[in-house]
Amino acid sequence: MEFNADQLRALGAVLDHGSFDAAAAALHLTTSAVSQRIKALETRTGCVLLRRTRPITATEPGAVLLRLARQISALEHDAVERLGLDTQPGRTAVQLVINADSLATWVLPALAQVEGTSLEFTLEDQDYSAEGLRNGTAMGAVTSSPEPVQGCSVAVLGTMRYRPAASPGFRSRWFSRGFGAAQAATAPMVVFNRRDALQARFLESAFGPGLQPPRHYVPASWDFLQAVRLGYGWGMLPDLQSEQLLTDGSVVLLDPDAHLDVPLYWQQWRVDLPVLSRIAGALSAAAGKGLLY
Repeated sequence: MEFNADQLRALGAVLDHGSFDAAAAALHLTTSAVSQRIKALETRTGCVLLRRTRPITATEPGAVLLRLARQISALEHDAVERLGLDTQPGRTAVQLVINADSLATWVLPALAQVEGTSLEFTLEDQDYSAEGLRNGTAMGAVTSSPEPVQGCSVAVLGTMRYRPAASPGFRSRWFSRGFGAAQAATAPMVVFNRRDALQARFLESAFGPGLQPPRHYVPASWDFLQAVRLGYGWGMLPDLQSEQLLTDGSVVLLDPDAHLDVPLYWQQWRVDLPVLSRIAGALSAAAGKGLLY
């Protein structure tokens, strides 16, 4: 089966912009023309490709074609640049899924020198970031999975080390007799969001399953750090982010010998795109300079 590039482009625009009207404006078409292209693509595939929600989202078949649409668009842009046919060179749009702690510490500096691209970052826990590669919304992802998503390559980046930390006052109040199971069962902890299993995983490794302490949900890396520093609860802090706070005494370790290592991998589309190669190289170089274990 051959796909019509204009129809795929319309599908990508609707999903990128969230509505037929916004997609029409971006493509310099009428809303009716965009709708007709989507209808023709759905007729050709025999599948419903879009959920008419606000914003519009892709069905499972739609996600497959979204990935194809973005790959074709990126390859077209690259070919035009290589052939010197673009009198006003633009930037290749690259969608990346990054875990919040990596974005807040080492990823932004690593990618600052990558030119010729417009980066769109989506935050997601490293255990779930590969979903963006599967559903077509991302071209690359920092993930904890060593198993490549279909159609993607995978490379080892390194390991982020996390340690249980809290403010001095919080430790004095809740763990004056040491970091034990009885205290950990009742002491509040800070969690990034409901998908974040890092704290629970550490508790299980230290004390076994079953502990359900109170939780504060703080879904931003810097704010998470501040919540721990301000005594909301204890949390697992990455070494890259907590070094200065530990040095000045703003936070203390609950158990100096305890840590949890999270392996990180880079996954990307297996297509010949120089911009993806530059991104992969920049991330690998940064990880290799001691930013990760």
